[in-house]
Amino acid sequence: MIDTRVGYCGGTTENPTYEQVCAAKTGHAEAVEVIFDTENIEYARLLEVFFSNHDPTTPDRQGPNIGSQYRSVVLAHDAQQEQAARAAISDLDNSGRFSNPVITAVVPATEFWPAEDYHQRYLEKQGVVPTCNL
Repeated sequence: MIDTRVGYCGGTTENPTYEQVCAAKTGHAEAVEVIFDTENIEYARLLEVFFSNHDPTTPDRQGPNIGSQYRSVVLAHDAQQEQAARAAISDLDNSGRFSNPVITAVVPATEFWPAEDYHQRYLEKQGVVPTCNL
């Protein structure tokens, strides 16, 4: 991986703010943009990390966070990414890992809007070792 940014994607408002997204006024999902080198990491590996770090069976919710901005979605940049995401979802559904079906949407990526500076590298800014719950 080369870098990441947090932000908003999948909505209709240009340059949305956190407050607008949280108020469900823009249609955006909170998202992480992952900039990676395909020579060093496979897209399928990124999908594994994605699906192992959230519950892809709950609509519009992640942990205590509720709202459409918390929906599980893969924003595919091309047909190969879309196909890989759909295959990963099928594999998960067939694995029995979850008692409910995976509801993660796979949609074409739209413009990514970076979140405000105070959201970037948030854990580091709070003095927390940036491993989250991994």
